[in-house]
Amino acid sequence: MRVYYDRDADVNLIKGKKVAVVGYGSQGHAHANNLRDSGVKEVVVALRKGSAGVAKAEAAGLKVLDASAAAKWADVVMVLTPDEGQGDLYREHLGPNMRSGAALAFAHGLNIHFNLIEPRPDIDVFMIAPKGPGHTVRSEYERGGGVPCLVAVAQNPSGNALEVALSYASAIGGGRAGIIETTFKEECETDLFGEQTVLCGGLVELMKAGYDTLVAAGYAPEMAYFECVHEVKLIVDLIYEGGIANMNYSISNTAEYGEYVSGPRVIDSGVREAMKEVLADIQSGRFARQWMLENKVNQTSFKAMRRQMGEHPIEQIGEKLRAMMPWIAKNRLVDKSRN
Repeated sequence: MRVYYDRDADVNLIKGKKVAVVGYGSQGHAHANNLRDSGVKEVVVALRKGSAGVAKAEAAGLKVLDASAAAKWADVVMVLTPDEGQGDLYREHLGPNMRSGAALAFAHGLNIHFNLIEPRPDIDVFMIAPKGPGHTVRSEYERGGGVPCLVAVAQNPSGNALEVALSYASAIGGGRAGIIETTFKEECETDLFGEQTVLCGGLVELMKAGYDTLVAAGYAPEMAYFECVHEVKLIVDLIYEGGIANMNYSISNTAEYGEYVSGPRVIDSGVREAMKEVLADIQSGRFARQWMLENKVNQTSFKAMRRQMGEHPIEQIGEKLRAMMPWIAKNRLVDKSRN
């Protein structure tokens, strides 16, 4: 595994290019503002007419174009829109308009790895994937730090796709923390697996199961929330800072002993087999096909599941308890009025 830093990147490469950032959500706002603040003078944000992001981007002092116009103008087009719409975006707006020799970039490998987008052979294709949400990419940059990034190249007709990618990564702060070389396949499959089994799917279901178990046993919902949801951040921050050993050093011996004897009872061989099944669905492309089919029917099941999650009592009690802790809102990462 090779890791690059700012010293390995020539940030002047990206400073000399016209960069279009397509989308102004969590990642889009971070990339566009970090690039501008790093000295990239020609940055535009590509958004559809009527998008709520237009006012936010313009309020940040960024020029906004539609996707077709941005593709004609740009040397580098970074696609930071939701995965499910990227295929149509490329076929209708980017592919027909990008200049020969330009670069098409992504922050996630799904559409390239599973051939949902087949880029023209005369354009570079690379990936810069920050290993953190866009709000963190922006906040760490503003603090003088950065979030580690992954870099991969899928097409390189220009012969310098990697050099441009490293320059881009450096300009959004990745070179301060490290830019790790990978492939579209490895990034895509491990990212989907981590999201589904641990970070999002696994963690959310674990918290819900713990909360529901305590409440069903007669304990107060407030106590269940504190023990199974609120304190997750305290534990994760310790692991984030120094690994599992750092967390175990900081908790009580009672808690550590409980980790060893009860953790494997919850995450048992059945869970591990289920994880292998999830990975197989990802590797085979079954998950990607299923997700794209879901979007063809207007995300009917997806929206129903989102609504069901929002109605879980864990959300209501959490809102009540967070109101008692104003420092959480004061230090929030997500400000929907700005990004």
